[in-house]
Amino acid sequence: MSLDQRIDFDLDLIRRYDQSGPRYTSYPTAVEFHTGFGPAEYRTACARSNEAARPLSLYFHIPFCDTVCFYCACNKIATKDRTRAQPYLDRVYRELALQRALFDESRKVEQLHWGGGTPTFLSQDQMRALMDQIRTHFELVGDEEGEYSIEIDPREADRETVALLRALGFNRMSLGVQDFDPIVQRAVNRIQTETETLAVLEAAREQGFRSISIDLIYGLPHQTTDRFLRTLDRILAFAPDRLSVFNYAHLPQRFKPQRRINAADLPSPQEKLQILKTTGERLAEAGYVYIGMDHFARPEDELAKAQRQGSLYRNFQGYSTHADCDLIGIGVTAIGKVDNTYAQNHRDLEAYCAAIDGGELPIFRGIALSRDDEIRRDVITQLICNFQLDYAAISQAWDIDFETYFQSSLQKLRPMEADGLLTLDAQGIQVLPRGRLLIRNICMAFDAYLAKKSGEIGFSKVI
Repeated sequence: MSLDQRIDFDLDLIRRYDQSGPRYTSYPTAVEFHTGFGPAEYRTACARSNEAARPLSLYFHIPFCDTVCFYCACNKIATKDRTRAQPYLDRVYRELALQRALFDESRKVEQLHWGGGTPTFLSQDQMRALMDQIRTHFELVGDEEGEYSIEIDPREADRETVALLRALGFNRMSLGVQDFDPIVQRAVNRIQTETETLAVLEAAREQGFRSISIDLIYGLPHQTTDRFLRTLDRILAFAPDRLSVFNYAHLPQRFKPQRRINAADLPSPQEKLQILKTTGERLAEAGYVYIGMDHFARPEDELAKAQRQGSLYRNFQGYSTHADCDLIGIGVTAIGKVDNTYAQNHRDLEAYCAAIDGGELPIFRGIALSRDDEIRRDVITQLICNFQLDYAAISQAWDIDFETYFQSSLQKLRPMEADGLLTLDAQGIQVLPRGRLLIRNICMAFDAYLAKKSGEIGFSKVI
């Protein structure tokens, strides 16, 4: 099947399908994790994974931020006390050693990501020390082969910081911008000048970062289509490799900082859709293709190439070309994927530190996937990454008859086929440009856990 990487924005169709649903950074999703899965179950999974000898991916969560952005729904600790970082890092080093003991030394790291919070909250010496600890415990593959990324707040970085990060081995960077409009910035407590942002972008180019991604958010207070496009046009003038254009989900009952946003200042649902539509059109005009789930990339970017080749992958850090890695999550709230399991560390810093101080892995919940979970994960991953599915490939991989196994799921897709979201034939599923923005709806047809739920399911809106 050939892949059409365009999107077709149908306002009426999107309004009709704009329900709540998972983002499928994992399947089963994190709401299915349970406390019956802990350190003992994780160790067993690690032993199984050593037999498969897959390469490794490391994620480090740095939870600290100097100030709190009111829209943020991440696990973070807002503090101006920089001395809080070192005691946390001391625990991270000890967790790193505990994790190292579980994996064969022959297994190399192909993917590394520092997220947050704000990873550059750390001092330069602390960043050097953390990377030294990582390299002491694990062997990282070379720069050309490895995918080593970090999330950057331009307010916490300068040219010297960028040069250090490249010297430490990072070759990919994601910068949070959200919106340059000063009225929007004041409303969400993120004052960030265009000048300081572009200085970091230019430094990253000069230092040879292989991929630079920009994060924007639509749906913030006081945003309009014209205002948002002014920010987008300034970003496009720099021609980043990738852009992420996230929908702001206003859930103040779940995320306390959002209570400081005045709901009356938020754009209407109609305005939000118009912002998204116009943004998609402007990005297409600039030559970007839609990767999926808020992400756009230049056609020559490795993610766009992988999608065309049918090898794109998605995990808790977003889209990746390293599908065959076992993911080790390190730090408070971090989630790992090892063998056929997911494991999450304590979300509370005190509980995390107490576990480490007791010499134990800080895992407090997770899940071991059943065979049905693994089959459905494979299907959902293929759809959400590559927008197409080959029945024969899935049938052969899992020794099933696809159309019999997923009879009820295929029935759920028939109305979507009638609406032009996808095509179904004897060979498989092809998601059409009209259905790419609604890929979460399509994946939900294969979610066995959603089928058992009733009432409010607690996920964000798909658009």
